Amino acid sequence: MTSHLLKFSGVLALALILSGCVLDQQQPEQPQQPAPVEPVQPQQPQPVPAQPGPIETVPQPPKMQSINWQASVTPLVAQMLKAEGVTAGSVLLVDNVKNSTNGSLQSAKATAALQSALANNSQFTLVTPQQLAVAKQTLGLSAEDSLVSRSKAIGLARYVGAQYVLYSNAQGDVKSPELQMQLMLVQTGEIIWSGSGDVQH
Repeated sequence: MTSHLLKFSGVLALALILSGCVLDQQQPEQPQQPAPVEPVQPQQPQPVPAQPGPIETVPQPPKMQSINWQASVTPLVAQMLKAEGVTAGSVLLVDNVKNSTNGSLQSAKATAALQSALANNSQFTLVTPQQLAVAKQTLGLSAEDSLVSRSKAIGLARYVGAQYVLYSNAQGDVKSPELQMQLMLVQTGEIIWSGSGDVQH
């Protein structure tokens, strides 16, 4: 009986040893699989070059509309010079262009363009900007004063000895304003010509 047990336990031990060998042979392949997972991480620093994109949105400052005042006033001045009832050689006072738009407008440039468009005309003698500045100072008006009311403009024209006043007004939306011009007879305040046109960009 003991010899049987010994034999059996010997066989059992042998079977265990053999099964252990078989298990050992099957297992060595498994530890190799997790290794390739790690090299995925070095890709993180790459999103950084995406930053230069927003720099293009910075050039926003040109909000001030670039208006071609010369092109805007020249056609109106040409019409005015053909107005009936104008005595050639008369003295004309060009009032500062008034800004009645809903925003900021370079009215000084508009006034300069008007002066320039009338510089070589054969119909009128212009009151010079210097004469106008002196007259405004004498009457206690600011140099930038666009005379706002026509009566004020006529009063100034009488002071400098002008027979006519050119009263100009930019109105409407500041992005696309309309320029209105009126030629008035100083003696009576009568409007003898008026014209209007869209401002050119």
